[in-house]
Amino acid sequence: MLKIAIPLANRQLCMHFGHCQEFAVVEADENAGTIGKIEYLTPPPHEPGVIPKWIAGLGVKVVITGGMGEMARRMLTDQGIQVLPGASEPSPEKLVRNFLKGELVLGDNVCGHDEQHGHNCGK
Repeated sequence: MLKIAIPLANRQLCMHFGHCQEFAVVEADENAGTIGKIEYLTPPPHEPGVIPKWIAGLGVKVVITGGMGEMARRMLTDQGIQVLPGASEPSPEKLVRNFLKGELVLGDNVCGHDEQHGHNCGK
């Protein structure tokens, strides 16, 4: 089973990875193209590097997000986690289904994170 994490606010895609209310952690069968168990987990408090380490510790292999700062993206990819920023579909289930079908639509990374000046994306 492949574990996919999606940051959420009010059970819909959150545009900023590090400032979400919770994560949907979805178990998916890539071969069958099906979704299994979905867990909704509250992340640890936002501090540099904390959430990427937490995500990796959950066994997640793919993160689908609206936006993500470069430091978090680098930390995740360094741990072998595929990062897919620029998602806009609000439903985590539809995001995973589209990913499994090879039909995930991604735009620009909506987070213009600037490590010197903070982030300029919505929460």
